[in-house]
Amino acid sequence: MVESTPVVWLDGKESAGQPFLRLSAIDNVAVALRTLKPGEELSLPAATPDQEATTVVVAARIMKGHKVALSDLNKGARVVKYAQLIGVAAEDIKSGEHVHSHNLSFINNDTAYARNAELKPETIESSDTFQGYKRADGRVGTRNYIAVISSVNCSATVANRISEAFNHGKLDDYANVDGVVAFTHGTGCGMDSAGEGFQNLQRVLAGYARHPNVGGVLLVGLGCENSQIAGTIESHKLATGPLLRVMNIQTTGGHVKTIARGVEIIESMLDEVGSIQRETCPASALTVALQCGGSDAWSGITANPALGYASDLLVRQGGTAVLAETPEIYGAEHLLTQRAASDEVAAELMNRISWWQDYVARNNGSLDNNPSPGNKLGGLTTILEKSLGAVAKGGTTMLNGVFRYAEQVDKPGFVFMDSPGYDPASVTGQIASGCNLVVFTTGRGSTFGSKPAPCMKVATNTDMYRQLSDDMDINAGTIVSDGDSVAEVGERIYRRLLEVASGSVTLSEGHGLGDHEFVPWQIGATM
Repeated sequence: MVESTPVVWLDGKESAGQPFLRLSAIDNVAVALRTLKPGEELSLPAATPDQEATTVVVAARIMKGHKVALSDLNKGARVVKYAQLIGVAAEDIKSGEHVHSHNLSFINNDTAYARNAELKPETIESSDTFQGYKRADGRVGTRNYIAVISSVNCSATVANRISEAFNHGKLDDYANVDGVVAFTHGTGCGMDSAGEGFQNLQRVLAGYARHPNVGGVLLVGLGCENSQIAGTIESHKLATGPLLRVMNIQTTGGHVKTIARGVEIIESMLDEVGSIQRETCPASALTVALQCGGSDAWSGITANPALGYASDLLVRQGGTAVLAETPEIYGAEHLLTQRAASDEVAAELMNRISWWQDYVARNNGSLDNNPSPGNKLGGLTTILEKSLGAVAKGGTTMLNGVFRYAEQVDKPGFVFMDSPGYDPASVTGQIASGCNLVVFTTGRGSTFGSKPAPCMKVATNTDMYRQLSDDMDINAGTIVSDGDSVAEVGERIYRRLLEVASGSVTLSEGHGLGDHEFVPWQIGATM
C-alpha cells in the first residue's frame, strides 16, 4: 500500500482533550466539540513555541460545531480557520463570543493564484485490484445495468413503463444484471440547439449511453423534439447495434406499441448482458465521483479530508478522482490552482470560476448565498468556510485536468468537473463523465443515492451516523468522537470502495435509490 499524506491544514492536536478544536496554529476561531456554556473557561494551550497558553471565557451559549472567538477581533478583522480566510468581522467581536452569520461577513478571497511549479506528478504503484466488468472499449464497470434513456420529457413515461416491466422477479434468471433502469428528465425540447443547456444535455445522454456500468441501452424519443436521437448518436460517435437500440414514439405507433416494442428489445438484450462475468481488474480502472451534500462544520474536519486521503490512495494506484460543484470551491480555488499540472489547467479552472461569477450576477444572485439553512445550523457561515472544507475531498495530489459539465474525463489522477452545487445535477454530470463509483459525504444527513454508479455515504459526525445508521455506510465522525486519524478513516473508505466496486451493495442501493436522481443541469432559455 502506497502511503498518502492527509490534508496539510488539518491539525487539531493542540486541542486534544479540550471541548474545542483549533485546526491551525494561526486560527483565531475554534470549533466547539460540544455545546459551550456562558462563563465556561477554555484553556488554550500554546500552539507554537513563541506563543503563551491563555484562557478564553465563553461569553454566550455556543452550539456544538459552531465557532468561538479565541481573541478580540475588531470590526473588519480577518477571521481565520483552517489557516485560511473565511470572512471578516462585521462588528467588534470579543474573545469567547460566538462567531457566525450575525457577526461574520463574506469577503472575496484575496489570495494569490500562483501555481506551484515544483509540484511533481505522483509515482504510480498499481497493485490493488477489484472484481469488475470489462467492456469491449477497455473500460471497466462496477455494475451491469440495462438503461432506458429518454431523449425528451415527452418520452419519459414510455421509458419508465418499459423499465417497470422488468420488476417483480422478471430478472431472477439473470443474476449478473443489476436491473433495467429508466433515466428520464424534464427537458429535451423548447431549447436553443446551439446553447450551453442543449450541449449539457447531449453530453449527459451520450455519457450514460456509453457508461461502463451499462451493458445495454435503449434510447427512446418522441420524434419531433429538439433533442433528436440521431443527432446525439452522430455528434457523440455512438455506435448502434444489438446492445444500443433506438426508437421513437411517433414512428413506432404511439405509447402502447412503443412500450411493448421496448420490452421486446430489452428482452433481446438480457442473455448477452447477463452472460458477462466479473474479472480481476486493477484499481486504476476506477473513476470516483467526489461529492458532498448537507455539509456541516465537521465536513472539513472529518469526512472530507478522510475522503481526500482515500482519493490520494486511488490516484497513486493510477485511478481517477473527480471533484465537482464549482460554486462550492469558490473562495478556495487558489488551493487547487496551486496544484495545477500546468498553467493551462489553472487558467481553465479560473475560466470556470469567472463563468459562474457572470452567471450568478446576470441572475441577480450571489455565490455567497450558497450555504443553505442546514449548512448554517451545522456551523458553516460563509461560502469561503464551506469551500475550504469541500476542496479537502480532492486530497493533495496534482490537478491534472478541468472538464466541462458531463464531458468525458480522459485523464487519470485528480481532476475537476464544472457543475452546480445541486447534488443530483452534479452527480449526474460526474456519472456522465465516466465515474463508475460515487462517494458522498454528509453532515446533516443527505440520503442521496445514484444509478448506474453506486453511491457510498460517509457521515461527518457520530451523532448523525447513529441517527441515520440505515443510510450511512461509513462513520468518519470517529475522527473526533473516538480519536481515529484521518489516515485510518481514509484507508477505511478506500478499502470499502474496492469492495463496492466488486459488487458489495451500498445502503442506498439496498434502499433502491437512484431511479429519480437523474437530473441533467438545465441552463439557458426555455422557449
